Amino acid sequence: MKKRILIIGACGQIGTELTNFLREKHGSHKVIASDIREGDDELMESGPFEVLDAMDYDAVQDVVINYEITDVYLMAAMLSATAEKFPMKAWNLNMDSLFNILNLAKEGKVNKVFWPSSIAVFGATTPKQDTPQRTVMEPSTVYGISKQTGERWCEYYNKRFGVDVRSIRYPGIVSYKTLPGGGTTDYAIDIFHKALKHQNYICFLNAETTLPMMYMEDAIRATVGIMEADEADIKIRSSYNLAAMSFNPEEISESIKKHIPNFEISYQPDFRQDIADSWPSSINDSAARDDWGWQHRYALDEMTEEMLENLKGEYA
Repeated sequence: MKKRILIIGACGQIGTELTNFLREKHGSHKVIASDIREGDDELMESGPFEVLDAMDYDAVQDVVINYEITDVYLMAAMLSATAEKFPMKAWNLNMDSLFNILNLAKEGKVNKVFWPSSIAVFGATTPKQDTPQRTVMEPSTVYGISKQTGERWCEYYNKRFGVDVRSIRYPGIVSYKTLPGGGTTDYAIDIFHKALKHQNYICFLNAETTLPMMYMEDAIRATVGIMEADEADIKIRSSYNLAAMSFNPEEISESIKKHIPNFEISYQPDFRQDIADSWPSSINDSAARDDWGWQHRYALDEMTEEMLENLKGEYA
């Protein structure tokens, strides 16, 4: 059967760039984008788009059948900081959308599923340095609780029903193409905009808050890479640790100063500080590297250069 891809949550931070990447790789007509609302002109004009509620099983099933979908990337989710404001909405969206896709796959209507997890599955009791693939997970956020639960269901559906579901635990994602989407690591995007526009930034985390991060290009390669790996190589069906770099606000500030010497940063930690404090500062992703060949390309200074170069036109 020929590959036909459905991306649910295509208007989000990762979904937008994933859609563009997959359309360039497989052809626009083979990649159906969908979201609860229409996207920007570029997304809407680049290929098929369906307005779709990920929580509506019948609607999702109709799209899957009508387009003869083989692979689903379920990117719809309410992220950490936003989820804390709307706990039940976040739980319902994050869990119901996953069950809809897992059940369609169980029924043989979808061949392969990608579902993203997050470093939010870890908690204050998790080892913070070089966090292992298998370790204590006691998440303290709504987002983390839903992701940990989702991991367990993914593994269950694989073992019980043979569903080919694949997942990675995203660190913080940094991109110049889309604005922050309500995550605790969003400072690492906003700081570049403020540096170019105002040459200063007020950070909602403290200077020493080190978190695992990744440049968007690496995140897209990892997402597509795990989906294209041989099924026999995917040995973990809950979710793989994924890493590229770790840094704190002071370190990213120093990296920016190499290009904008007058840049200044100050700190006013808010409720997101408690969320960040519960997460690891570095991740051991040796299982992903060994099993399906994951390799990152971008470190902090390379990411900073790319971000500033691509954003400078907006603030010229």
